[in-house]
Amino acid sequence: MFQQRSINLDILKKRAFNLRWATVPEGVIPLTAADPDFPSAPEIAEAIIRFTKDRYLSYGPPEGSSDFKEAVARYFSVKRNVKAMPEFIFPVDSAAFGIYLTCKAFLDAGEEAIIFDPVDFLFRYSVEAVGGVAVPFAIPAGDDGIEYEKLKGLINPKTRMICLCNPLNPTGKVFTREELLRIGEIACEYNLIILSDEIWSDIVYTPYRYTSMASLSEEIAKQTVTVTGYSKSYGLAGLRIGAVMAGNQASYDRLFLASLHGSTIHGANVISQVAATAALNECDYWLDNFIAHLQKMRDLCDRELNQTNGFQCIPPQGCYVAFTNITATGKSSMEIYQLLMDQAKVAVVPGAKQWFGEGAEGFIRMSFATSEHILGEALHRIKNTVNSL
Repeated sequence: MFQQRSINLDILKKRAFNLRWATVPEGVIPLTAADPDFPSAPEIAEAIIRFTKDRYLSYGPPEGSSDFKEAVARYFSVKRNVKAMPEFIFPVDSAAFGIYLTCKAFLDAGEEAIIFDPVDFLFRYSVEAVGGVAVPFAIPAGDDGIEYEKLKGLINPKTRMICLCNPLNPTGKVFTREELLRIGEIACEYNLIILSDEIWSDIVYTPYRYTSMASLSEEIAKQTVTVTGYSKSYGLAGLRIGAVMAGNQASYDRLFLASLHGSTIHGANVISQVAATAALNECDYWLDNFIAHLQKMRDLCDRELNQTNGFQCIPPQGCYVAFTNITATGKSSMEIYQLLMDQAKVAVVPGAKQWFGEGAEGFIRMSFATSEHILGEALHRIKNTVNSL
């Protein structure tokens, strides 16, 4: 399933956008947006075909199809030890929209949300898009402990939310149960909403274990809005489907009202819900094999990047991105990005503030959700280019 022969580059060059194969110059290998090069599981396509063959593509329930809601609830109950109820879950057109929606529902203009630094730009973007203020809290790459007193020091009367990204994109950190419990206790102490982005939660490497924030206690669960999606685990980015799970009825009502799903202005695609339901119910075997392949690719990145002059890659605990410190090269993130694009013909994501915050300067990020053949060639080009400087 995850060999070079599984990848159809002709199709990817027509369909894989967002900085990937369809947008880079011919001959460039894109290790950019975190989106797999592999086709999705066949059961997903089969479910879509079965649904569409009757040719009725009617409106679905505004709160989401019952099959989808039950599949998501079952996933959280069985795999995440969360007391999930279908009636507190509804689909959204991506985890990205779920993040924005949570900010829209719980932040008024001028109110503050604490975001990690570095972290995916969508958190800052979403907070600021609704008129809020994003307050960065440094969690650098590596094994240094979280400075909880500094976290508490950021909280003031305007603070309404802590935004959790777990596993943390771009560093790949998987938060321990103890770390999450402490963050959850702080949120409860100050009556803050916890926005828990768990889109990466399936992609965790041995020996690390994933813990959902809402599984820790009933009190923490009530403060938590869990956002997830199915692009990272199952390759469904183009279907734009995710889910939001509230911790109580009041939060659900607030989220659903803000979503505009009660009208026809907004809503989640019915076919995408069919696809995600099939993924959750039928494709565990595919996901297990995908993770086993990714662990090998992670180890390949670790070996090759740490043999590249001036590069230091800390193997990610989760996610399929390698966040590499390049400060010892004496060049900036943008300079290394441009060097690799121009000379190595490999596209990466520079650690620029616009992508990950100020804490990302001095790093580059590379997605390794591809075949060993493609990744090995890209890493060979990178190492030869940088080592020849």
